[in-house]
Amino acid sequence: MSELHLPTAEKVLAALSHVEDPDLKRDLVTLGMIKDLVITPGVVAFTVELTTPACPMKDAIHQACVNAVKHLVDQSLDVQVKMTARTTTNTAGQGLTLPGVKNIIGVASGKGGVGKSTIAANLAVGLAESGARVGLLDADIYGPSVPMMFGATRANAPEIFERDGKNIIRPLMLHGVLVMSIGLLMDENQAVAWRGPMATSALKQFINDVEWGELDYLIVDLPPGTGDVHITLLTSLPVRGVVLVTTPQPVALADAKKAASMLRIPQLNTPILGVVENMAWFTPAELPEHRYFLFGEGGGAELAQALEVPLLAQVPLVQSVRESGDKGKPALLTAEVNPATVALRKMAGEVARQVSILNAMPSSPAATELKSPQVV
Repeated sequence: MSELHLPTAEKVLAALSHVEDPDLKRDLVTLGMIKDLVITPGVVAFTVELTTPACPMKDAIHQACVNAVKHLVDQSLDVQVKMTARTTTNTAGQGLTLPGVKNIIGVASGKGGVGKSTIAANLAVGLAESGARVGLLDADIYGPSVPMMFGATRANAPEIFERDGKNIIRPLMLHGVLVMSIGLLMDENQAVAWRGPMATSALKQFINDVEWGELDYLIVDLPPGTGDVHITLLTSLPVRGVVLVTTPQPVALADAKKAASMLRIPQLNTPILGVVENMAWFTPAELPEHRYFLFGEGGGAELAQALEVPLLAQVPLVQSVRESGDKGKPALLTAEVNPATVALRKMAGEVARQVSILNAMPSSPAATELKSPQVV
């Protein structure tokens, strides 16, 4: 192909305008996702900037771009697509509190014992795995379990330093995630016998006095139930949304509905990103195709339908997931691939996807930042 017959940038962009982001329902050119377009003899190269590095549709978007240019411009072209990401945010009302944190995601349950902290830990790891900058705040003041799940002890106490006459806590970097928990500041055998005001005061300190820095996502592992800590967090910070964790068991579902009801009261009005059905069934390692519904069947899907939110994942009960957490290494950090780790990794992508969709809504500042494509 001679330089005289090089395709124009306008023609390439017109072709790419036929590629739609499947979640945002608009084309990549309008969304300003096409960057650094370079056209040379026989080659068209550009970057697609996604709204999250954890985008589960990354491969599909890549292939759609290649197909569009080849079919609508020239079949003989070598189409080189680089995939990057700039996590979107909705910082409206955030003010000076955690200005470097783009998205705050709560993980909640109506009751204890449903594996909420396991879900929170693996959500944080799964997002970090994709290249996102992630923090995990253990807001379960009375029963902090995140330190054990990440292999941290009192010997790993976070650094405390002074800045402008104020003590600042530097969270621990564990397995690629910044982690903060009351369990890192107290003896592991010491009970936290605090009344509500003390617990909420500790949570406020973790919000205001911890050096979180620049994060794409801050995951907050909330205590079970509904109470002071939840209200403090949801009224103190612009929480982008909450992941609701339950098992299929009716008693867990009943409490999860109460948690959902709390999130939707006018004073809080916090979006529910979706439902994770944990312990959806039992799968023995030696019989990976077998499913034993120990706690009932389909309850998570029914809850998601009733709340009109997505079912983010059904995570089976697999022994190695429990073992890895007890050993201080979330399941997604192990080399083992099993039905649970597949579901957990899918869950992380789906959560990132729901956050991007919310951030692209018309009321969101991120939705209005549509820029012209960059052509080099």
